Amino acid sequence: MKKILLIEDNQEIRENTAEILTLANYQVLEAPNGKLGVDLAKKEHPDLIICDIMMPQLDGYGVLHMLSKFPETASIPFVFLTAKSEKDDFRKGMNLGADDYLTKPFDDVELLDVVEIRLKKNEIMKAEFQRNVQGLDNFIQEAKGYEELNKLISENRRVTVFRKKQHLFSEGNYPSNLYFLNKGKIKTYKSNEEGREYITCLYKDGDFIGYLDLLEEKAYRESAMALEDSEVYIIPREDFYTLLYQNRDVAGKFIKILSDNLADREERLLKLAYNSVRKRVAEALLFVEKQYKEDPNYKSEVSITREDLASIVGASKETVIRTLADFKDENLIDTRGSKITILNAQKLERMRN
Repeated sequence: MKKILLIEDNQEIRENTAEILTLANYQVLEAPNGKLGVDLAKKEHPDLIICDIMMPQLDGYGVLHMLSKFPETASIPFVFLTAKSEKDDFRKGMNLGADDYLTKPFDDVELLDVVEIRLKKNEIMKAEFQRNVQGLDNFIQEAKGYEELNKLISENRRVTVFRKKQHLFSEGNYPSNLYFLNKGKIKTYKSNEEGREYITCLYKDGDFIGYLDLLEEKAYRESAMALEDSEVYIIPREDFYTLLYQNRDVAGKFIKILSDNLADREERLLKLAYNSVRKRVAEALLFVEKQYKEDPNYKSEVSITREDLASIVGASKETVIRTLADFKDENLIDTRGSKITILNAQKLERMRN
């Protein structure tokens, strides 16, 4: 049974609305003012909130503003009740992140239609994202189902094949697209004044690339290059901003999708700064194996050039080659050409610093 929080200071309207919702098989929580409504929302985590605008102590705008600050309540669908129909009220509510309005007086059908539509759309946005082009297209089509987004999202998305060693973008250029890797391998890297390269991240199927610089509207801080022929889905900058800024539900899911690999990346950069070369080589091998292992039931084999491995480790190619030779002598790995087979992942994980 879906749980609806009703925040309304007028007792007659609150009781009548609650009765309609209860008869429609919804569980209804009632709050006579905004302050109690915020407390109930934080405690009960309802599936939808219906809130009057004009209330003493804390008005509806204040309720929405406060709830948007808490992760557990920020994504709850929010519907305003208002006796006014001035455009300024609607605009202010939408800018704060409201999902819909009901103008008093309203009938049973209007109320239940709004509730059903908002609950259904919220369930769609909570659905698991499939990390491929079809999944991304489905997500964008769902986003276009929101009236305010339909006319803003273009049809200019396209799939492009980048050949091995071809750049998606270069450090210093300004971003115009978001990139989604459907198939292949992509690296991002930075170069110092001497031209030495450091790999900042490796991307696999289902990863988004280049969104942090788009968010900050700054020049790329790194370059992106295909490690092999790769299929990339290109999303125009304008669509990226629409998905982030025009609807709270869509933005919440989109941010979650984008940030899936951000924590892992930050942790790896910290380890790079503080770990010894031996431990960094071990971490790099396990990182590449995790990203690009083709068959989880088969042996742990890593295919990467010594130059790229050195760029991940942040050490010279010669140092990395010597460390790999040591690992081979210790029966931690085996090597054949550019392929490295991990023989003892546990010892690599427990490598002393």
